[in-house]
Amino acid sequence: MAGQLGGTPILILPEKAHRYIGRDAQRMNIMAARIIAEAIRTTLGPRGMDKMLVDNLGDVIITNDGVTILDEMDVEHPAAKMMVEIAKAQEDEVGDGTTTAVMLAGELLKKAEEMLDQDIHATVIAMGYRKAAEKAQEILNGMAIKVSKDDGGMLKQIAMTSMSSKGSEMHGGGLAELCVQAVKQIVEEENGKLVADIDNIKVEKKSGGSSADSQLIKGIIIDKEVVHPGMPKRVENPKIALLNCALEVKETETDAEIRITDPEQLKAFLEEEERMLREMVERVKETGANVVFCQKGIDDVAQHFLAKSGISAARRVKESDMEKLARATGGKVVTNLKDLTSDDLGHAALVEERKVAGDEMIFVEGCKDPRAVSLLVRGGTEHVVDEVERAVHDGICVISAAIEDGKIVAGGGAPEIEVARQLREYAETVGGREALAINAFADAVEIVPRTLAENAGLDPIDILVQLRAEHGKQGGKDIGVDVISGRVTNTSKLGIVEPLRVKTQAIKSAGEAAEMILRIDDVIAAGKLEKEEKGAGAEEEMGGMPPM
Repeated sequence: MAGQLGGTPILILPEKAHRYIGRDAQRMNIMAARIIAEAIRTTLGPRGMDKMLVDNLGDVIITNDGVTILDEMDVEHPAAKMMVEIAKAQEDEVGDGTTTAVMLAGELLKKAEEMLDQDIHATVIAMGYRKAAEKAQEILNGMAIKVSKDDGGMLKQIAMTSMSSKGSEMHGGGLAELCVQAVKQIVEEENGKLVADIDNIKVEKKSGGSSADSQLIKGIIIDKEVVHPGMPKRVENPKIALLNCALEVKETETDAEIRITDPEQLKAFLEEEERMLREMVERVKETGANVVFCQKGIDDVAQHFLAKSGISAARRVKESDMEKLARATGGKVVTNLKDLTSDDLGHAALVEERKVAGDEMIFVEGCKDPRAVSLLVRGGTEHVVDEVERAVHDGICVISAAIEDGKIVAGGGAPEIEVARQLREYAETVGGREALAINAFADAVEIVPRTLAENAGLDPIDILVQLRAEHGKQGGKDIGVDVISGRVTNTSKLGIVEPLRVKTQAIKSAGEAAEMILRIDDVIAAGKLEKEEKGAGAEEEMGGMPPM
């Protein structure tokens, strides 16, 4: 970046800085975003393929979960990073539909590039896209089907639709049922609205067995063992104390020195320590507690006294687990041992230490109407159990979104085809160049059914033609593609359904990201460090584009 003043060049940017202006900047950003979208496009749907990701330490992840793939990819290009952010926003907001959102943003940018080549200004395209996204939200709301939290069958179908793309369809029914039960257990009503906070569902994974061995615990699983071998491993109808204070002798906060000059003083010092620890244990015993979960440490001497009193204890329990234990057992987390009373204790049917896949775990189960629950997820190998866990997470998220909003839409590309059809009608009422952008948005949205068909080995052109024809008829708004049978059919009757929020959030975030990338007409990149210059060959191959 330089100018001329009286024949003397004025340098503004450092020598090694890169600058791309106008169409070059737009083309470069669009290309980077599209490469990301293309990379995960083949993972969409029940017939989608998996990706194997190997990091620089050699750790392997096998998945077809959009956000996991993008999270693990070492993306460097700034526009490509924005695509990764779309997936993360979708994951945080809904927990599913990440592949759809990224793929849609990529297709919107592809269509925008075609319009830029026709000399339509980027701002006009962005305005058209914004109008189309707002209209699309309206259309989706208009075609939503109501669902209640008591409709277990429909909630199970929602979970199965989400989980079917994760390779766990062989046990999808059982896993989906567990997800429905877990979410229904933690639903609460706040200010007249249903809230299902999925943080109250603890998912614990252990390899071994099969995904059919996964189970729901009406209580909490703690990945810890009982601290002392002399403590009972099984306690029925326990009274549970939850402590956020150490059962240890306190050390002074300032540096202090204790001078001991003869053995008698040492003996008195040790006896006093022991007396203090015994007092702490007596305090716990007086309340009637026979199980202790401690967030801090438990001294060896205190462990001995607890074991003698027949009290089972676990130490250094995570704060999040302590909160869940309080919600599940009805107990209170006490920060000062002196304040502990019998009213603060939690209750359950059983506390037991069990060995799962070679590791000791403490099961707190049989809680009466718990507000937090645990899912123990099993799978043959480490990679399988990781993928089952991702499937369960998606299942929990979509059920929670459906319960909170009370609205679902048909799956299999049906809402996208309907949105595209109505957007084309809307474009005619808008007119002008913005109408071209709205039509392009409509074409872009059809990437979902097109990709579903492609990934299932069907002819995407034939499927699209059939879908458009069906949606043109009266009452055809729920017609989508059933990739299992390869036919165009009413997907809501088949039980292929998704929460409304998955679709609205995908369109919202994809539209906003495409709009932002389109508005960039100047990219100024600082020069790389010397050691990074070695990778410059890749940059030249991509037409001066920083490597992704």
